[in-house]
Amino acid sequence: MKILYDLLEINGVSGDESRTTKFLCEYVEKRKKYWKVVPKIFFSDEFHDCLLLKFGIPRTAVFAHIDTIGFMARYNNQLVPVGGPELIPGTWLVGEDSLGSIRCRLQGDEDGFVHDFPRGIEPGTCLSFEQNVRLDKNFIQAAYLDNRLGIYNALKLCETLENGWIVFSTYEEHGGGSMPFLLKFIQEEAPIKQALISDITWVSEGVRHHEGVAISIRDKFIPRRSFLNKIVSLANKSKIPFQIEVEGAGGSDGREIQFSPYPIDWCFIGAPEDNVHTPDEKVSLKDLKAMIDLYKFLMKEL
Repeated sequence: MKILYDLLEINGVSGDESRTTKFLCEYVEKRKKYWKVVPKIFFSDEFHDCLLLKFGIPRTAVFAHIDTIGFMARYNNQLVPVGGPELIPGTWLVGEDSLGSIRCRLQGDEDGFVHDFPRGIEPGTCLSFEQNVRLDKNFIQAAYLDNRLGIYNALKLCETLENGWIVFSTYEEHGGGSMPFLLKFIQEEAPIKQALISDITWVSEGVRHHEGVAISIRDKFIPRRSFLNKIVSLANKSKIPFQIEVEGAGGSDGREIQFSPYPIDWCFIGAPEDNVHTPDEKVSLKDLKAMIDLYKFLMKEL
């Protein structure tokens, strides 16, 4: 799991994903010769900080967003959330501006948040949760399992994938925005009719640790039921443990697929986590394994 540990150490707040993309590009270049199929790689200023890998003749695309939640320094020691981090006073934050490295604590309440760094931080500087990875025989716990685990799942899928797109998108945690041009390019280069969202969901009263990967029937948005039925039928066939998720809120890159002008079916499939959007996100290793196994099975069958 070294690749996952390396991913977890990279700061990549929405809008500032270039370090994550650089890491992924270097990883793909180093590992692609060992994969079953060597993909065609698409990465340039045309795609901003997104990365696309085309394997064989795609029928399905897998999307994994590479950005994280965090904070941005404003003025007078103020901090502005990026995405939806849990605002817990005393939380350690890290970053860097032109004057050097930064380690400070989040202070304040819902009326406003500030940092306690002994000097001013340059406005516009992004700060992330300080990382503390904990691993035992049952769980992994760390900041930014959402969506470093989704990226890890996509990279594991690359090892055996013969036909499909693997797409690493940006901005997802703060309103999206990269998916429209990614979808346009995919539909012009090698069109697909279905997509899977490799992302992390939450533990709830109906979705629990150790009971398998979650197949989402709906969040705030509702995918086409006939495609969901196909996914569930294949999941039953696979014998890989899974759970059905039904929520009334939340969203993912699937939202932008549904709002696009292209008739692409989509389904969110991801391991559930506790302590969402905190430095202590917690995921069952059993559920992570089920996620990886199910993606490999589905990408052969779809």
